[in-house]
Amino acid sequence: MSAAADRVALVTGGARGIGEGIAWRLAEAGHPVVLADVLPQVAETAARLAAAGHPARAVTMDVSNDAQVAALPRALGDWWERLGVVVNNAGISPKAPDGLPRPVAAMPAEEWRRVLEVNLTGAFLVSRACIPPLRARGWGRIVMITSQAARTRATIAGAHYAAAKSGLMGLARSLAGELGPDGITVNCVAPGRIATPMAEGAAAGVNDRMLRAIPVGRLGTPRDVAEAVAFLASDGASYLNGATLDVGGGSFMP
Repeated sequence: MSAAADRVALVTGGARGIGEGIAWRLAEAGHPVVLADVLPQVAETAARLAAAGHPARAVTMDVSNDAQVAALPRALGDWWERLGVVVNNAGISPKAPDGLPRPVAAMPAEEWRRVLEVNLTGAFLVSRACIPPLRARGWGRIVMITSQAARTRATIAGAHYAAAKSGLMGLARSLAGELGPDGITVNCVAPGRIATPMAEGAAAGVNDRMLRAIPVGRLGTPRDVAEAVAFLASDGASYLNGATLDVGGGSFMP
């Protein structure tokens, strides 16, 4: 059995888009994959992986729901103790009806709270729940999918999204310090403009404008992000901890 085959990978927001791309790439690397998502289509995505010969399971779960996250050990069953990789990818980015982000002055507090609950608190809840099996085996990888919106001023996503994604980077650094002695690394991947269903919901012309600012001359794909995640999940990334990999074709250069 390869090392990856004994390291179950949990991918939140795995039903579609970047999460689905990450799940496929980790499965190709040999990891059994658990896809967790609030969308019912997560079962179909897991079924496609299984049909391709990859061990895969689906869990319908809202990452912001304490009780549902606490039920992860039961949901994973005999895979729980084999957990090795956790990818916190679940996220939402509400827009106004015209596809543009709401300015803070017009943003309902309920919308602000919901975005932080899913995008930031969800990653906290999932990471916290998964620490025991990772510590027990003395090896683990936690990857936060943050965003270019956390690296520079956000012009497409709202302030709630940018704040939550920035918070993910702070959470990752704190966890990296806490868990490094246990053989667990915690890192971030910050995608730029990626062609996903979420990106398609932007206002007319937004993607064309973004494309003109990308030096490599194209939008990213979920596979581009997945390759970075697969590296961070590997033994080859054992000395990367608390880092952020920018996957944006050069649209942001720190």
